[in-house]
Amino acid sequence: MRQLLVMVVSDLSQRIRDASVIIFAIVVPLTLIFVMNLVFSGVSSQDLKPVTVAVSVPEGDQLAAAVPAALGQVSGDGLDVTVKQVDAQEAKSLVDSGVAGMAVVVPQGFMADLLAGDGPQVRVIEGEGVGLEGAIVTSVVNGVLAQLSADTEALDAGRQAGLGQQELAALRGAVETSGSTVSWTQGTAADEQLSPQAALVAGQAGLFLLFTVGFGVLGLVQERENGTLARLLSMPMRPELVVIAKGLVSFILGLVATGILLTAGTLLFDKVDFGPLPVVALLVVMVVLATTAIMFVIAKVARTAEQAGIAQAIVAIVLGMSGGAFFPVTNTGAVGALLQLNPVGAFTRGLGITSGGGGVVDLGSVSVTLLAFTAVCLLLAWLLPGRKDAL
Repeated sequence: MRQLLVMVVSDLSQRIRDASVIIFAIVVPLTLIFVMNLVFSGVSSQDLKPVTVAVSVPEGDQLAAAVPAALGQVSGDGLDVTVKQVDAQEAKSLVDSGVAGMAVVVPQGFMADLLAGDGPQVRVIEGEGVGLEGAIVTSVVNGVLAQLSADTEALDAGRQAGLGQQELAALRGAVETSGSTVSWTQGTAADEQLSPQAALVAGQAGLFLLFTVGFGVLGLVQERENGTLARLLSMPMRPELVVIAKGLVSFILGLVATGILLTAGTLLFDKVDFGPLPVVALLVVMVVLATTAIMFVIAKVARTAEQAGIAQAIVAIVLGMSGGAFFPVTNTGAVGALLQLNPVGAFTRGLGITSGGGGVVDLGSVSVTLLAFTAVCLLLAWLLPGRKDAL
């Protein structure tokens, strides 16, 4: 144990003094995260402006009243909708004068025409300068009308089914008093989803983790070239301690670098929270194990340090890009199933789960993916043919 500790401390001291470790593990990913956030923040964010909607509905029309009732519930986080009930002529003039951004005009006899199946026409007038807010308001109106149409279709179906007058009267009364069925409530993202900033931090942390862990394990290849590995193996200790020491160095470097990047991401960007620290820490441990295991495979098959570096870069770019390090990647079928095995993608999915409040149990599929990936890579590193002094 003392020999293992001495090798780990010595190697870590050497790596820390090497500026390239700090640059690749922390400086470069933080710089990329900051720059990419500046570039894409204007694309991913959309400020919603307050909008006034002038609504005209026939007096005493119970079904038409569902429209302003639903619009009155739209105001919420990021959107402010003011409903102003006026007559039909005034609604259009308010839009023309710019007092209202939109107008919704429900025609006279709306309920009677709807119940008769005549398809009444509801006018939506949009003023100049109304953007995404107008689309939201229109969607709410369409949703209310669709629900009201469904209710009246149920009444028509009752007629065709031969319901008696008493049953039809009860059904008509239920339709007339149904009111609004559309509401606006603030919700949270579904599991496995991150905000654009959080996804950027998670993806870049996963990508550069593949470079960081290489500073430990891939040192085996460099020491083999320099001749120092043979001297280490000739020392009075078990040969596997050398391999374990390199793996521990990679593991420690990966843990520290990933922890710094995730912490920096939560401090630099608003509303970036990856969830409970113990659960996130467990996820980080698993992804560091998985990426370290890949380095053992590369160290086994690479004959020179140059080959190892090229193989590491290829693996990092392929797994990073397919895992969503630069942009979200979604696929179905066989390709989608294959991408699910990507440790970078699994890491990002896991952070999406923890950010939504998920615990250790909720990380079940992600944990299986990362641990299975680790086991397969270590098995490959053991079974693949290579030089006897490689591992």
